[in-house]
Amino acid sequence: MARRPWTAHELLDLVLDAGSFESWDEPIDISGQPEAYRLQLEAAAARAGTDESVLTGRGLVRGRPVAVVVNEFRFLAGSIGRAAAERITAAVRRATAEGLPVLASTASGGTRMQEGTPAFVHMVEISRALMAHRAARLPYLVHLRHPTTGGVYASWGSLGHVTVAEPGALVGFLGPKVYEALNGEPFPAGVQTAENLAAKGVLDAVVAAEDLPMLVDRALGVLVDGPTVPRFDRRDGEPSGHLSTWESIEDTRRPGRAGVRELLRHGATGTLRLNGTDEGERDSTMLVALTRLDGQPCVLVGQDRARQSPTSPMGPGALREARRAMRLAEELGMPLVTVIDTPGAELSARAEEGAIAGEIARCIATLTTMTVPTVSVVLGQGCGGGALALLPAHEVIAAEHAWLSPLPPEGASAIVHGDVTHAAEMAELQQVGVLDLAARGIVSRIVPEPPDDTAPALAVAVVAECAAALRRQTQPHSSPTRELRRVLRG
Repeated sequence: MARRPWTAHELLDLVLDAGSFESWDEPIDISGQPEAYRLQLEAAAARAGTDESVLTGRGLVRGRPVAVVVNEFRFLAGSIGRAAAERITAAVRRATAEGLPVLASTASGGTRMQEGTPAFVHMVEISRALMAHRAARLPYLVHLRHPTTGGVYASWGSLGHVTVAEPGALVGFLGPKVYEALNGEPFPAGVQTAENLAAKGVLDAVVAAEDLPMLVDRALGVLVDGPTVPRFDRRDGEPSGHLSTWESIEDTRRPGRAGVRELLRHGATGTLRLNGTDEGERDSTMLVALTRLDGQPCVLVGQDRARQSPTSPMGPGALREARRAMRLAEELGMPLVTVIDTPGAELSARAEEGAIAGEIARCIATLTTMTVPTVSVVLGQGCGGGALALLPAHEVIAAEHAWLSPLPPEGASAIVHGDVTHAAEMAELQQVGVLDLAARGIVSRIVPEPPDDTAPALAVAVVAECAAALRRQTQPHSSPTRELRRVLRG
């Protein structure tokens, strides 16, 4: 049997540390409202146990201070009138002034119809306050409850850095009842559900209210808490050189080699996976996460080699997910780590029409203009423009057997020799190996891979090197290398 919907007070008690909630709400004056509407407001207050459809204040989530904005659906279907809108706006502005993250939990039918356009346009002021909050590099987390529709979803419900929804929640711009009344037919089933929107890359995850404290704790553990003492040792010494360039390329293609998932599994803590572009596009070949690499908080975006195949190549949507990660890092003032491991971007009519070339260009342009610390890790295959899209960080680290090439060596062989049998020769000629990359200043540090290396050990070694690079860049008066940018500028 499904649980009845959470009330605003119940949600505050569930998510916030016991006894930590402090209300920021001033009493609502309804004396000037028309009598019929005033009676509705009084009845709604009696039914809901709140004086409006929104409660705001501050509290602690596992010891961290956070501002909260919580809808009460029992108050006129959680609709937002002028008083509620002004309450939300005031709370967000106060959170900005006090340097607090904001957690919003919505459950609303949208703008309050009894107040019409004056209430409707107040959604702009809420959005304005939230953008000022984001401009102050403060986190905004959103939890969408059942139902969240209309102007609430189209304003403060869709501006989160991280956005999740409760299981089975109806989430949509146009309420299905309104759609049916206007069009004479029901809205297509299953579209406006939390699960479908997460699958389409609109939402980051489906999260039950009971799990919300854990999600907030994990997000703020990366976005708010500082670095911790490193646990891993860096690998000293020079690359072993026991494989030729072609043998290294073959090694990066074997199934058991460490990928971005191994970096997170063996070298990261407190990881919170994000999903899609949050604009309705999702590509599983790109992985985005808030995480801590050997104690260093960062936004990580990596090409997931395990999800790339001839039938599932890395398309333009994956690069748009990468740009979302870049925007998050820059906006929140977080270090960014990019992980390169791709046999190449998608080559198809669909990719061309999806602006694959433009997305590569925009990724490069974004990375080269970022002001936060950035580290790029060439972990395995570094093929073509898809690899270049994540390369130009302040520091570039590479595993010993990783490589970077305009085309697969087989492709270069086909162009030059008319066959693929000269791939190994072309790999040497084109200087795709990391020793050549380091010699030209493209790579600043090589992580050795001894003959007996294992995937977990390599993952930890790469994470240790990556964390060291982040520490160098985040220390006061540090001077991170920008050699790659110099090379690209010529």
